[in-house]
Parts: sequence; structure tokens; C-alpha cells
Amino acid sequence: MLCFDAQTGQQIWAHTYPCDYHDLDYGNGPRAAPTIVDDLVYTLGTMGDVYCLSAKTGKVIWKKQLVEDFGGKVPQWGYAAAPYVLGDMVILLPGGKEQGTAVVALDRKTGVERWRSLSDTAGYATPLLINHQGRSQLIIWSPNHIHSVNPQSGKHFWSVPYKITYGVAIANPIAHEGLVFVAGYWDGSKAIQLGTQPEEAELKWEDRRTLRGLMSQPLYRDGYAYLLDKKFGLTCFEFATGKKIWDDKNQMTPGNTRNPQATLIWLKQQQPRALILNSDGDLILAELDPSGYRELARTNLIGETWAHPAYAENRIFVRSNTRIIAYELPVLESIDESP
Repeated sequence: MLCFDAQTGQQIWAHTYPCDYHDLDYGNGPRAAPTIVDDLVYTLGTMGDVYCLSAKTGKVIWKKQLVEDFGGKVPQWGYAAAPYVLGDMVILLPGGKEQGTAVVALDRKTGVERWRSLSDTAGYATPLLINHQGRSQLIIWSPNHIHSVNPQSGKHFWSVPYKITYGVAIANPIAHEGLVFVAGYWDGSKAIQLGTQPEEAELKWEDRRTLRGLMSQPLYRDGYAYLLDKKFGLTCFEFATGKKIWDDKNQMTPGNTRNPQATLIWLKQQQPRALILNSDGDLILAELDPSGYRELARTNLIGETWAHPAYAENRIFVRSNTRIIAYELPVLESIDESP
């Protein structure tokens, strides 16, 4: 774990610990981004090492091990679901055969266990907190099910079966219009209709031909969603029905037809504009709406990468296996950096 000055890139502190990665595919090293809340940073290593550190000094506040402490089993490509902070708790997904190993909640300041729930294999997607009909639900997408639990107690609300090939439940779920949506690489997408009670949920629609996402979290806006399909590229579809509207014929991610990857975020503008970093390290500004994909600008920042960038003020921080780089983005108005 490395901490840098955001203005200069100078290293401030480092925290290291020994880890045996065995014969892990797709390189060694952590998969999950650190989670920062207030003055604490939470990290999850590939083999299940969880640390809570001081964001200012790197001092260890507490640590846990998902396999040794909670009976978890490391998934095929290592743990990747980032620690999810919810109020005074941090949610983790050990994944195991015994009851209570699928999801655990710890006190985020002490590491003391608050609750545990379900038995299921660990997926790679971070949990999703939603509010439906005035009630909160925590959505967990595993390689076998889409689950919902009470975020305060871990009480099981509902589960919808969804057996995923090779366990690649990766892209974070999204929820809009009373639907919970997940997208798998081989097995396609499922949209779960929520009911009036937290225990009510049923499959509304599914697609196994044109909506097959891998790692990229879909975007949603005004009744339509945008998903990176493994064959057709960026694809627009009606969220309520799954009806495909268009695809970009791999313009956004050229040259990577096997494992296309890009991270997408909306800009806070009236126009439907998105910032996109693809796996070639190209930063793209594009307009996305039901009429099509319109690329406005593209520039290469770093080269090959699957890592999510970080955006802060008018900067983007990008990293590869060997480098981290900060770029300043053009803005219409200057940003006041005074205290």
C-alpha cells in the first residue's frame, strides 16, 4: 500500500506485508482499490488480507484475514470486491461453504464482527446498497446467486439463482426503476424486479446474446443503460425491457475483442457526456444517448491497463503495472484550491 502527495507524486508512506500468490493468473498483486472514509483507509489483498490503516501515517489500526478468520475461500483470480463502508461498518465477502461466510460486517473502527450472513462462493463485484420502497437492501452478486440482505443485520431478504461460468461475477450491479441488473461474460444479463416488500423479487427479463459484460460497470441514464458487451462493444439498451438499441462496433475498445475493458463515468452536465478510460490507456470523451455513440476526443495517457482511474477535482490519476501518472484535465472554469 503506497501513499503519494497528490500534487507532486512524492511518496509519503508505505505499508508492506509478505504474501504468497501461488500460481495466480493475470499477474500478482491486489485487485481491489482501497476504500477511504474520513481518516481511515481499508485495503483488501488478493489472498484475503484486510487492513485498516491511518490515511495520514499508514499505521495499522486493525487487520483481518478472510480465509483464516471467517472461513473464506480465495476465488480463482483472487479477492477483488473492494471493502464497502456502510455507516460505522465495513462489508467484506469471504465466500465459503459454511453458513455466515458469504458476507461479513465489521465495525469499521475496531474490526469487531457485527454480523455475518449466507453461505456462497465469493464473487468479484463490490456489494451495492439500494433503497426501494423506503427500505434499504444490500445486493450481493455471487457466482451462484443474486442475493439481498438487510444491511444493518445481515437478515436474508431474497436470492435469485444465477450460475456463472468460471465464477466471473465481476461487474458491479446497478439498480434503477425498481430493477437490480447484473451482466455476466458468458451467461449474459439478468434484471430482477423488486416487489413492495423487501422479501419480494423475481426475474423480469434476461439476455444471453447481446448483453454480456465482463468487468465494466454499466451506466444508466433516463431509462437507458450502456454496457460493454464482449462481442459487440459498447451497447445501449432499454433498461426496463433489455431491448438492444445500438452498439458501437467496438469503436471504444478497438483491438481487444476477447476481454474488452473500459471504465465509464458520467460527467455532471446536462449533456449525456461520459469520460472513458479503455484498456489501451486511452482517455475518451464521448456523448452517449439512444441515438448513438459520438466520440468527441481521445488521447493516450498510460498504455495497457485494467485498473480503474481515480478522478479528483480537475485531475485524473491512472496506473498500470509499473507506473502511476496524474494528469490535469481541461475545465471551463478554474477550481478554487484555497482552504
